[in-house]
Order: sequence, then C-alpha cells, then structure tokens
Amino acid sequence: MITAVSWIPKGNLKAVPDVAEPPSKEELKELIESGAFARSNDDEEEIEEDGEEISEVDHAKAVAEAFGKSSKSKSASSSMEVDEVAQGLKELDMDNYDEEDDGIELFSSGMGDLYYPSNEMDPYLKDVDDEDDEEDIDDTTVKPTDSVIICARNEDDVSHLEVYVYEESSGSPNMYVHHHIIIPEFPLCTAWIDCPLKGGEKGNFVAIGSKESPTIEIWDLDVRDEVLPCIQLGGTEEMIVSKKKKNKKDKICLWQTYKEGSHTDSVLGLAWNKEFRNILASASADKKVKVWDVATGTCKITMEHHTKEVQAVAWNHYAPEVLLSGSFDQTVVLKDGRQPSHSGFKWSVMSDVESLAWDPHSEHSFVVSLEDGTVKGFDIRAAQSGSDSDLKPSFTIQAHDQDKGVSSISYNISSPNLLATGSMDKTVKLWDLSNNEPSCLATHKPKAGAVFSISFAVDNPFLLAIGGSKGELHVWDTLLDANVARKYGSNRS
Repeated sequence: MITAVSWIPKGNLKAVPDVAEPPSKEELKELIESGAFARSNDDEEEIEEDGEEISEVDHAKAVAEAFGKSSKSKSASSSMEVDEVAQGLKELDMDNYDEEDDGIELFSSGMGDLYYPSNEMDPYLKDVDDEDDEEDIDDTTVKPTDSVIICARNEDDVSHLEVYVYEESSGSPNMYVHHHIIIPEFPLCTAWIDCPLKGGEKGNFVAIGSKESPTIEIWDLDVRDEVLPCIQLGGTEEMIVSKKKKNKKDKICLWQTYKEGSHTDSVLGLAWNKEFRNILASASADKKVKVWDVATGTCKITMEHHTKEVQAVAWNHYAPEVLLSGSFDQTVVLKDGRQPSHSGFKWSVMSDVESLAWDPHSEHSFVVSLEDGTVKGFDIRAAQSGSDSDLKPSFTIQAHDQDKGVSSISYNISSPNLLATGSMDKTVKLWDLSNNEPSCLATHKPKAGAVFSISFAVDNPFLLAIGGSKGELHVWDTLLDANVARKYGSNRS
C-alpha cells in the first residue's frame, strides 16, 4: 500500500544523486542492534561482550545486504566466474602460445590490417563506449523540467520510500521510479524539507513518521543507497532490565527509555514550516504535538492540548507561527508557537479528524476532513478562545460515504476555492468552494483501492498524485475532466 505522497518542487532533486559511502562499523552495529538485518545462528564470530567490535563476517554480510546482495549469491556468482575463466584459458592453450605458426593468415595482406594498437584507433569501436555512457547518464539524469513525487510504501512487510520522476511531453507522460530508500518501519506520513542540513543554500530531505516507532527519520533524497537516515528526532535510548521479588520468585521487568523530547508512540502527522525552514511540527498517538528544530535535532516545544491521538498538523501560510492540530478527540485546536502555553482556539467537529489544511488563498480559512465522510470549513475570526466553539462551520459537505473516512485533502495553489478530497470509499473528488457554497465538479475512481493520500503538484497544480491500498501510484491530470477544464483551463501554467 501507499500511505503518503508529496511533490518535490522542480529543480530541487539533484540531477545525478550521489552514491552513499559503504556503512561504517559503527553504523552497521546500529543496524544490527536495531534488527534491520537478521543475524544467523552460524555466524563465525559474535559481537564481543563489550559491544565495541563487530566480526568481519557480520561486516561483510551487512554491507552486502545493504546494497541488495547476499553473501551466498555473491559466492555462487564468483565460483561460476572462476569456472568460466578456467575454461576460456584452456581453449586458448596458452602453454603452447609461442609455438604457433608466424605465417600470414588467409585473406590478410600481411600488414596487420586487422590489428589496432588501441580501441580509440579502431573505426568499428570508435565512440561506442561514449555513446553507451551518454545513454546511461541520460536515463538517470533528472532534468530541471521533470516533476518529482515522493511515495511512502509498504509491500510484503518491506517499507521503502520511492522517488518517482514524472516527465511531461506533448504525448503521453512518462513516470518511473528513479531510486528508492529502504526504511526500517511502516511509514504513515511524510514532509518534504529544504532546510540546508548539510550546508549550502538549500537541501532536499524528507521527514518520515512511522507506525511502530516514535522516531522521526530524516533522509537525504540526493543520496542513493543510504542505509541510515542523516538525522533522527527522538526515539528510544535503551532497554532497562530489572528484577523484582514477587511471591518469593524473581520477576523480570523490561521497559524502554526515550530520548529527551521524544514522542512515546506512533507519529501520525508531520508539517514543515516553509518560512522558518528548520522547523518541523509532529502529531502523535501519544496525544502530543511537538515542534522540532531539525538543524539541531532537538524538540523545542511540546503541547498537550488534546485528550486522544493527534492525527494531523498544519502551519498557516500567512502567519507561519500559527499551527493547527486535529485529533481523535473530535476537536481542532489553533496554537501560536510564540505562546505555546496559551490555551489557543478550539473547534468541536463531532467526528474523528482525518486530515486538515489551511486555505493557501486566505489566512483566515481552513478545512478539516472527518471519519464520518464529511468536510467542514471554518473561519478563525469567529473562534472563541479557551473553549469549544459552538459557532457553526462556514460550510459542511457530505463529501463521501458516511461510513468511509475522508483520509486526505489538498488545496490547489493556483486556483482559489479548488479542493480535492480522497476517501476510503476508493474515490477522489474535486470541489468548488466559492462563496462557502461547495459544489462537486468531478468524481474520479483511480483504481488505487482505498485512498490514503492525495496531493496537488506545486509546479503543475492541476496534476494530482494519488496513493492507496493497492500500492500503485496514480497521477490524475484533472484538466482532462470537462467541468474542470471549462472552469479552470485558463489557469494552467
């Protein structure tokens, strides 16, 4: 299944991503201890008791597995190559090489006209290698005009992040996986980040929240074949083992300690602050909202204004210190990061929150999608501080089936009042929200299964990425729908 999709603005992905260096012994130790690589019982050597040394066997196996190879297959391949070389030498009869006749061969002028001192001088080989190299480079080079989609996927108990290139052309568009990153936990949410974590003016990173871990991992999208994230926010530190006497018997107790500032349960939602580029907000099943400084890897603010799991967070586009959060406690809360202790503003929405989004064309408006299939719009100017607001929403629409949650929503950044909704009912819909009187423009069935995530593109805003339970990424060109083209066709960039 595909759990999260998002677009990278054009020109941000490196034309030819770097290749990661092989992992160090320290990194391999971390991978082995985390269970990322299963260690066999017949390993020749074990990690020493002090935990400082890793056997060469472990090192070789882990490196091989990290790059998609196994020691066994590599050994078998090497054996085959040795046999083939031996057979080739036998056929050449190199022991009798000097005893061969020096006569002129048939159909030869005797001037060595079939021999060239180098490949460069051979007209039949000239430029062949160069052409192949150019083709290989062209196949892997990301052009500035290419759109790029990040796709978080889980398939056959393997979780990975795929980087898709979407090439637009006058004919049919071409979409393919440029590279992928194996990640250790089931991904639930992603957020693209351009903070220059490795120097320079900007970076190209993705933050990932997962189901089984409180850790937020940040991966460098400009590096291929990485086995560890470049930054980890929070997470567990160590397992504590203690013995207690109970009924004259020893009872062993196990529990984990968490790093300072860490979440203590699954990370369900992430939001990057585009104005303060080192700031990331997170929502968790531990009922907390946190604000992180990704440059220092530290938690700056922890807020506990919800009573159940927090599903989603979003920064305001016009007032970047203002943060929305939505929870399974059926409320949406607005907080100002400059005054995190302030009670903020709260709306009761009468159903579990699935997703929320600020209107990119209005600093006062946001929408929230709910488990009961509805979407509600609100104007923050009508809110009351410190209590659930009894004021009615600006609008409410039964966007999808009542027993199927609206799992994802996305505003179109170029056309005001155009909103996309995706649902567990396997459909995606487009809405015109003009004058707070919503009308459905189009309904699309992408054959993606239950829809988990949708996102309008940044550079070509009428392209909508869709991911769902069937695990296949879809891109819908919404302007191919007649109603959408009629209303918004002139807005295409």
